[in-house]
Amino acid sequence: MARRGLKIDALPTIETLSPRGGEGDRYGLASGFQKDPSLYSGPLYAGLTVGILGGSFNPAHAGHRHISLFALKALGLDRVWWMVSPQNPLKSTSGMASLPERLAEARAVAAHPGIEVTAIETALGTRYTADTLAKLQRRFPKTRFVWLMGADNLRQIPRWKHWNRIFDSVAVAVFARPTYSLGALSGKAAQRYTRRRVSVSGVKGLARRRRPAWAFLRNPLHPASATAIRQARAAGS
Repeated sequence: MARRGLKIDALPTIETLSPRGGEGDRYGLASGFQKDPSLYSGPLYAGLTVGILGGSFNPAHAGHRHISLFALKALGLDRVWWMVSPQNPLKSTSGMASLPERLAEARAVAAHPGIEVTAIETALGTRYTADTLAKLQRRFPKTRFVWLMGADNLRQIPRWKHWNRIFDSVAVAVFARPTYSLGALSGKAAQRYTRRRVSVSGVKGLARRRRPAWAFLRNPLHPASATAIRQARAAGS
């Protein structure tokens, strides 16, 4: 990876970040995978930088893993949490697998010591991201959080409840997604915080920057889609 920025030919891949050759030692997990983050595990994450990838994960797929591995390296994260939502307020319950099913599949897909799967929102009793982050920061006061999301969510985030609080409370990293990037960068959220955008050369220090601070990462694209997977399963493919 170049010192001045991220270059496509030096970007992390699933192969370079797979849990072998001492990868467990790197994450302090040589004896096995750590238990899922809970309300009482704050001391375990003191001093760490954690990326949060929230969503329905209906289902989790290789694209989620691809982005998470990229984020670990590009942002210098210690962990990525897949925060599986009990029910996204903006999504229909139709076709939504049960929370235990989605958690189990997410754990199977993640398969990396730096990625941890949690349904901590259920324990927090929150429904909206802004509220979840506020409670997480109270429970994990010594942990630096970065909110991870795709370009599609950057475009629609003004529809989220108290969306400005998300940018005001944690650093935000946005990842390129097929067909969404251009529209997202011209959207309301990107334009409102245009002066707070961090260049790719500074993304490893993103979590330590004064908020609001966000970055757009032009990561290698991945074709996986939860919608397409659900449709294929419904069709029996």
